[in-house]
Amino acid sequence: MARFIHISRKLRLAKKGRQTRWAPFWTVPKIYGQGRRMHPGRHTTVKRSWRRSNTKA
Repeated sequence: MARFIHISRKLRLAKKGRQTRWAPFWTVPKIYGQGRRMHPGRHTTVKRSWRRSNTKA
């Protein structure tokens, strides 16, 4: 990558980084009910890792 990152590329990479975070913890009882224990990462729409898959940014 270049030494100077254009602001458009930086914004695209920041959006990709936000998409791979876990869902909030309160989504688990909201979806499954109070008694069910589930990992909030299952509700993340985009499953991507910087090591496994690449972006087109």
